[in-house]
Amino acid sequence: MHEVGIMQNAVQMAVEQAKAQNARKIHCLRMRVGQMSGVVPEALEFAFEVVARGTMAEGAKLEVEWVKTAVWCKRCQTEFECEDYSAICPICGDWSSDWRRGRELELVSIEIS
Repeated sequence: MHEVGIMQNAVQMAVEQAKAQNARKIHCLRMRVGQMSGVVPEALEFAFEVVARGTMAEGAKLEVEWVKTAVWCKRCQTEFECEDYSAICPICGDWSSDWRRGRELELVSIEIS
């Protein structure tokens, strides 16, 4: 379950930023996670609850923007979304390895007080 490691890093970064701003509490963490990052939504939420215990982020909300996978077809110069690793262009049928979106794993912002 690599979600625990992901959330340990995210909570650590959030706490460091909150302390740098002299905050007492983290109310919300916002993340962008790509569809192809291998992250399981339920596992990420569970990991967040466990990792946040005893920190400024305990009881905070986790908001995740799930980013769909997008691939660029070089042959027909088109960006298209795909559901899995079969990045076959729906227009020309060519396979592409030019991934444009879907592997994101970012802590975007935090709400503090």
